[in-house]
Amino acid sequence: MKASRGQLDNALAHPARTRLFLLHGPDRAGSEALAASLATAMGEGVERIDLTGAELKSDPARLSDEAAAISMFGDKRLIRIDPAGDECLAAIEALLQAGAAGNPVVAIVGRTLPATSRLLKLAHASDLAIAFVSYPPEGRDADRLAFDLAQAAGLRVAPDVAHRLAEASGGDRAVLAGEIEKLALYSDAAPERPRETTHAMLDALSAAHDEGDLGEAVNRALDGDAAGLDTELARLAGVGVEGVPVIRALLRRLALLARLRAEIERGDSAQSVVSRAGRAIFWKDKERTIRQLQDWRSGTLSRAIERALAAERALKRGGGPGVAAADEELFALARVAGRRR
Repeated sequence: MKASRGQLDNALAHPARTRLFLLHGPDRAGSEALAASLATAMGEGVERIDLTGAELKSDPARLSDEAAAISMFGDKRLIRIDPAGDECLAAIEALLQAGAAGNPVVAIVGRTLPATSRLLKLAHASDLAIAFVSYPPEGRDADRLAFDLAQAAGLRVAPDVAHRLAEASGGDRAVLAGEIEKLALYSDAAPERPRETTHAMLDALSAAHDEGDLGEAVNRALDGDAAGLDTELARLAGVGVEGVPVIRALLRRLALLARLRAEIERGDSAQSVVSRAGRAIFWKDKERTIRQLQDWRSGTLSRAIERALAAERALKRGGGPGVAAADEELFALARVAGRRR
């Protein structure tokens, strides 16, 4: 079924009732957080089995076998498919058609599945499946997430501090969690040892990163400014920021542009969709965003997102191209944008 957030939360709290949790959407970190909450709901000692869509494509029966298997030590099992996609359709069909499963399966896609996706249609049609799309938190939702994560880490934050943390993370939960972790270490905070968080603390921790602004590097690429991009990447590397954080910043920007571009192609103007976006776009970036929306079409943005996701996966694999994968994607975008000038 296609679930609301309330329906999803209820299913996560009672995982025995659901065989498949299909988590997709542009907020991969949000999907990962939901998967983690499922593991927590299953209790201590849960055994996690990691599979990929490619593995299940070559062995569709394995998923049902793993879901029905009993742990060697009698513990509960959680089967996780990451990344998942239509390539594991046969395996998930078998899971949902099996007489019994026993152990829940969570599939993380890492992108928004189109309405034509056979996997998404299968999950929507089954009472044994939950499909949920995760979007980067915005506005009050982002502020609330910052407050909740800070509280869980032992940090007391005022509403304006929570808002600043949320804005600085650009809607990326992983970045937000990392910043809160640094704040907790800086102030020696813990749930049993709460500490007050101030703007002065944020200033102190962010100073080292002011020179390496991820958003500027991404914007240089989307503007077609290869020389400026090279300078920004060198600056980022100088403060130890490269690889996965760069790709995730790129994905956030591409997801935002793709969402706004879809509104333009339904008849709105670039100026109006940027105006309605509110705090999702920093005020200094509004004119730049309008230009980018005029230069980039939905199809090209979709392909760029697919390539960036592939680069992120490559970065996480050992023995791969390393940080060069992130840099190359940015320079590839700069070349495309440069040809559009």
